[in-house]
Amino acid sequence: MKYKKHFRKTSLKQKGVGDFFLEEVKKKSPKTFLEVGVFHGVTARNICELLHKIHKDDFRYIGLDLFEENDENKSEVIPNTVFNNPLKVFYFKYIKKQNPYSKEAVEDLLKKFKDNINLIKGNSNLVLKKIDMSKVDYVFLDGGHTYDTVKNDLECCLDVINANGTVMCDDYNFGHLPDVKNAIDDFVEANNFQCQILCDGRFAKIEK
Repeated sequence: MKYKKHFRKTSLKQKGVGDFFLEEVKKKSPKTFLEVGVFHGVTARNICELLHKIHKDDFRYIGLDLFEENDENKSEVIPNTVFNNPLKVFYFKYIKKQNPYSKEAVEDLLKKFKDNINLIKGNSNLVLKKIDMSKVDYVFLDGGHTYDTVKNDLECCLDVINANGTVMCDDYNFGHLPDVKNAIDDFVEANNFQCQILCDGRFAKIEK
């Protein structure tokens, strides 16, 4: 299955990265998928398309993101939402009349799967622990990039890994984000989990 960009921004835009990610998810064919760090919803749409192809309507997608900056999440890093392409600027400003990073815009992108999705707005440090992880079997972590946030997100996913699920972490070996790698390495060592570094250091796949 090819990774489609849906005329929006995505962190998996580099050639082959999105396709690689979808193939990894396909290997596990999860029924309940959690994404921390939804951004414009492009990966969410691709995941929903994939899981629908595998399971028809018998799947669940949960997406957690800051979805715009506010007092609660001002210390977190908000991705650059400004388009370089003037056509995209025009499209969202005058045709869609949406902020593509808003929860409403992502819901619109995923409306085909409205009965299968649950988008949650909030800071993962506060919200993730409130999510029932008992049925989640695959997590994609691409939220906050500070050591404490990555550590929190991983610790909230312990039940997923211990139940033979998978946690895929993005941005593992990015030189300008050392906290991500350090938090993952410490978590894996502390829990004696298996960790595969994939796609030239882009992803860290954690399993039991």
